Amino acid sequence: MAALLVADPGPLATLQDLGRVGYQRFGVTVAGAMDEVALRLANRLAGNEAGEAAIEFTLAGGTYVVEAAACRIAVAGGDFPVSVNGRRVGAYASHTLRRGDRLVIGRAHSGTRGYLAVAGGFDLPKVLGSRSTHVRSALGGVDGQPLKAGSRIPLAAAECFDDPDRWLKPGLWPKGRDFVRVVLGPQDDLFTEEGKATFLSSAYRILPQSDRMGYRFEGPPIRHAADYNIVSDGIAPGSVQVIGSGQPIIMLADRQTTGGYAKIATVISADLPVLAQCRPGNAVRFQAVSVEEAEDLRIAMLEGIDRLERAFYRVGSTVDDTANLLGVNLIDGVFQGHHT
Repeated sequence: MAALLVADPGPLATLQDLGRVGYQRFGVTVAGAMDEVALRLANRLAGNEAGEAAIEFTLAGGTYVVEAAACRIAVAGGDFPVSVNGRRVGAYASHTLRRGDRLVIGRAHSGTRGYLAVAGGFDLPKVLGSRSTHVRSALGGVDGQPLKAGSRIPLAAAECFDDPDRWLKPGLWPKGRDFVRVVLGPQDDLFTEEGKATFLSSAYRILPQSDRMGYRFEGPPIRHAADYNIVSDGIAPGSVQVIGSGQPIIMLADRQTTGGYAKIATVISADLPVLAQCRPGNAVRFQAVSVEEAEDLRIAMLEGIDRLERAFYRVGSTVDDTANLLGVNLIDGVFQGHHT
């Protein structure tokens, strides 16, 4: 069986795609990649469809050994050092490996999450339409659990690749920042004007208790107008709940489907990848935008990823076909191209 052997999975590695969509009304969590931009780029560099399942890793990537005739891989996300058989190679690039090759993804210099995609994807069954791992309900991935040392993840493709590998110029890699944009609501009327002003003018520090389910924050209390409880309703990705102490919690990929805390705002989908790369201890600020602006930013993000795919270099190419993209803000607040 052609497979990728997990020699060391790092602190937390799971299989994730774009999520288990369409089952929240039954209480089934969406899960999926925390940083969909990095997932999409890793897959496209590997030659896959953007939503193919990849290994999501946190803070450190781990060690993998190829047990196939050939395996094309690509790594994207935070600033993770990547090496093959002890030789440093580039991130945001594809690499064609052979049987016995040892891939090591080290600790992130910056950012939090990265993605390891393989050409053709992993040969694992879909559960309710997705290969995403949701650990709390043991769905998807490899036995519904984080990857373990000694696991062998079957590959859907085990062949030699004749076309060149591809890479993305470092000046076009995603950039982090310390603010995210939100749309106020759906229960912002349950907060005082002072509370809303505090939320939008203060920095909030990410607490160590944060995980894929949600980020907990600490900062100036956000004042409720009355009771902080509501009748439980649906939880969208990026929902900013405010608990009784006045501290916000942002619900993320592994969130529950309903909740009973008032929600002052929702992080826009284009900025969830930015938040996913923030670490505990980082301070984050919030900026309010309209629904129309949020929709435009989502469209711009997806169009920007398409433009980046057209900007991939071929290894060995002497043609710079990205010159017209340099210096252009490809995805507002997510990608910032510049001359290098």
